[in-house]
Amino acid sequence: MIKPHGADSLNPLLVTDPAEHKRLVAEAATLPSVLLSSAAAANAVMLGGGYFTPLTGYMNVADALSVAEQMRTTDGLFWPVPILNLIDDPSGIASGSRIALRDPNVSGEPIIAIMDVAAIETLSFDQKARITQQVFGTLDAAHPGVAVFQAQGNHCVSGAIQVINLSYFETEFPGTFQTAVQIREDIAARGWEKVVAFQTRNPMHLAHEELCRMAMERLDADGIVIHMLLGKLKAGDIPADVRDACIRKMVDVYFPANSVLVSGYGFDMLYAGPREAVLHAVFRQNMGATHLIVGRDHAGVGDYYGPFDAQAIFDEVPEGSLEIEIFSADHTAWSKKLNKVVMMREAPDHTPEDYVFLSGTRVREMLGAGIAPPPEFSRPEVAQILMDHYRAEAGSLSA
Repeated sequence: MIKPHGADSLNPLLVTDPAEHKRLVAEAATLPSVLLSSAAAANAVMLGGGYFTPLTGYMNVADALSVAEQMRTTDGLFWPVPILNLIDDPSGIASGSRIALRDPNVSGEPIIAIMDVAAIETLSFDQKARITQQVFGTLDAAHPGVAVFQAQGNHCVSGAIQVINLSYFETEFPGTFQTAVQIREDIAARGWEKVVAFQTRNPMHLAHEELCRMAMERLDADGIVIHMLLGKLKAGDIPADVRDACIRKMVDVYFPANSVLVSGYGFDMLYAGPREAVLHAVFRQNMGATHLIVGRDHAGVGDYYGPFDAQAIFDEVPEGSLEIEIFSADHTAWSKKLNKVVMMREAPDHTPEDYVFLSGTRVREMLGAGIAPPPEFSRPEVAQILMDHYRAEAGSLSA
């Protein structure tokens, strides 16, 4: 199986030994505590599950700036996005101390991890702007990822952590959420060697389904992991449980047995386009995938990135930094000429009128009105789940 990034074995920070876990829970109750941002809590979940191997905790300012500007930590580890714990008020904690980290996303704000504080540094306005510009490619506060990052505190608390739970993901998505450790075990149990990963934060329409099929066939892969984001999204995105139901229905009906693993991970979407695409590659390598599909507008939002910037950035990745390979895909859509889904770059004789196109706005309008999109766009079973969702949503708003 493919090696994890920067290590010979995974480095999950979740404490699983029962005795040690019990000891840490008792210790945590005696420690000064800090309430994390949702982003920092998501980082703890990814560190806990081994997705962020070989990191041992949150980065300091020097590493954050180095990663933002050079995609390397100060000690040379290739890494595309700073992994930070930014807080508003560091009073009551000190460098060299041990503190409890509380989860803002679970009722009662339980402790999610214990941290050995290596440093508490103030991130200057200029430093925060530099990180924002490099990671997101913009300082525009209308960008959802920029808005979330800028809203976090300016005090950077760095150091190693021990994770004692994985937030709400295990309880809310018990059949879907998996750590990188669990996915590697699942891949090994299935006997897969060449494994494709597909990133999604949306329900999959027919073109996405066919793109997965194309990648599997062209790479002669043993299987594909449809790996959905389960954390926080921007307003208006489809809730994770609805996406999960849609994807599982599509897989159950239209894919052969033992060809697809439906899974999810606990991270908040950054909408960072190219940089987030590289982060996706890093943690998909850690979970055991040998290939990642990177399509048009991967991890993007609005018009902040070019349609293929998330593919072009991999040309900047130094040779040998990653073992996972990229399957670069063009926009896919139903061809009226060929009666099948095609990649547009592979149909040079087509005009826009030769494709079935529906904007996201139009699809939402149709679903909200109880009208299924055409079968050239969406599987009817998937459309029904979405129509039920929009109908229930409209009912709750009018109640």
